[in-house]
Amino acid sequence: MAFVTVRGLNKSYSVGSQRIHVLRDLDLEVVTGEMLAIVGASGVGKSTLLHLLGGLDRSDAGAVRVGDADLTAMPDAALVEFRNRNIGFVFQFHHLLPEFDASENVAMPMRIARVSRETAERRATELLVRVGLGERLAHRPAMMSGGEQQRVAVARALVMQPALLLADEPTGDLDENTADALHRLLREMHAEHGLTSIIATHNPRLAAACDRVLRLEQGTLHPI
Repeated sequence: MAFVTVRGLNKSYSVGSQRIHVLRDLDLEVVTGEMLAIVGASGVGKSTLLHLLGGLDRSDAGAVRVGDADLTAMPDAALVEFRNRNIGFVFQFHHLLPEFDASENVAMPMRIARVSRETAERRATELLVRVGLGERLAHRPAMMSGGEQQRVAVARALVMQPALLLADEPTGDLDENTADALHRLLREMHAEHGLTSIIATHNPRLAAACDRVLRLEQGTLHPI
């Protein structure tokens, strides 16, 4: 059963006097529980696609459904709430808040959702322990390695118990050994949390570990 359904997705941007078409009538179905890799050259539109799938941006045309929700028809306020509660994001650059420690960064989505501090802190601690950072709870991002920061980002993405995980080049800024460790963690968390996951990556090992691989080229997706 399809959990993510995309029909006729189009997205373009103005660059000076030119209109650059990034996505053209793109269709996609991702079944519940699938781990999908999307590969393609830099600048081809992988990040744009993930932003549209996660409700971080709006398309020019087309429809995006996640579960029973039509993201393209949602008002902005409803989309923000849906995204916070149902979709987890992991980016190439972790985007942790530097003034907060690991536990506070992970708990932040729950605090934004007005979950009690006690519950948010407990959930954050559980996840940080699970990703191997039980001794880094009070460390701020500047005190952690790049791999540790990405593990915090993974924990933060999962703290609201989302159904959909979107990861945009999650290992792109890491060395090979650290990237391999994060690959294993993503696969483990995907299975443990019953996620549907879509990962944009340049890394062939991460792509090969997924259930299916699609290439984004000339604005559309192609099987490999």
